[in-house]
Amino acid sequence: MTFEEFAATRMPGVLRFAAVLTGDLADAEDLAQEVLIRAYSRWDRIGGLDRPDLYVRKMILNEYLSWHRRAARPIPVGAGSLEPASAAPDHAQQYVEREALLAELGKLSRRQRAVLVLRYYEDRGDAEIAELLGCSPGTVRSHASRGLAALRVVSPRAAGPRLTSEAGT
Repeated sequence: MTFEEFAATRMPGVLRFAAVLTGDLADAEDLAQEVLIRAYSRWDRIGGLDRPDLYVRKMILNEYLSWHRRAARPIPVGAGSLEPASAAPDHAQQYVEREALLAELGKLSRRQRAVLVLRYYEDRGDAEIAELLGCSPGTVRSHASRGLAALRVVSPRAAGPRLTSEAGT
């Protein structure tokens, strides 16, 4: 597979993966661009692999985990969109829920966020995630457990309508 073939066929999925990791389409594009520049220079080796897309996703993951520019920058709520401009618009409630989830994901550590994205967005098992992150499956489960615990927030729908205000009126 040539680099051009790879870019034409596999980049939308790789870009969506980067967008879920970063929480922002512009950051995902920057991240993917940096990785693609490095991948292009090594394509003679990467292109010969059985699954070059997995190798590039691993490069995206590693770059995300070590991306120093993002260290002090929180992910703003509502900034960017994970959907390309040509996608059908979301319903209002789905949009609100997605933005709330992205905001909460943005509060997690990079490793916790990476584990949750790999597990629930990429549908990967503990052993595969551990291999990608260079840690043990127990560490993956620990990051997943702590990340999920941090995300457990009462949904406004589950809480029902509030009958009184904060001031008790």
